Amino acid sequence: MISPLEMTLLLLCSVAGVVVFRYFNLPPMLGYLTVGIIVGPNVAGIAPDTERAQHLAEFGVVFLMFSIGLEFSLSKLRSMWRIVFGLGASQVGATIALAMIVGWIAHFWTEMSWQASFALGGALSMSSTAIVSKLLAERLELESHHGRNIFGILLFQDLAVVLLLTNAHQSSRRSATAIRRSWRCGSASRR
Repeated sequence: MISPLEMTLLLLCSVAGVVVFRYFNLPPMLGYLTVGIIVGPNVAGIAPDTERAQHLAEFGVVFLMFSIGLEFSLSKLRSMWRIVFGLGASQVGATIALAMIVGWIAHFWTEMSWQASFALGGALSMSSTAIVSKLLAERLELESHHGRNIFGILLFQDLAVVLLLTNAHQSSRRSATAIRRSWRCGSASRR
């Protein structure tokens, strides 16, 4: 666990980062991210032990998800289902399709498989719901027309990431099984 002195230092750095970013009319979320990068193990090393700092980071994620949950309700999802499954699905689908086309073209010069293109498209189609929804809430744009459209896309991305990760996991299991089978066949033929 992080010592009280380290935790106090991290909290003071976070508050200072938010004040500086607010002074320049920038979102405080960027201040938190910048402070996290600076005090982390790769820059200043104020929090060098990543295993101990992970507990504090998990609390941060829980608080962030709680604040998103305060702005979201099931009735809101029901009223936005066309935006979520229409606009959101078209954004994710179009991004994956574009990555697949670029991957197909790149296949002539590289060894990029269609699975790699699909995974790249899935990764590029995602954005951070936590950051974007916080920015919309701070700007009081969450209930505007474009705010609802953005939020609908973000919700579909959150649903799609589960399917994409499941697909990636299944693909990696199939690849691992195929590698084991070929290894067994190769070692059996050597006997």
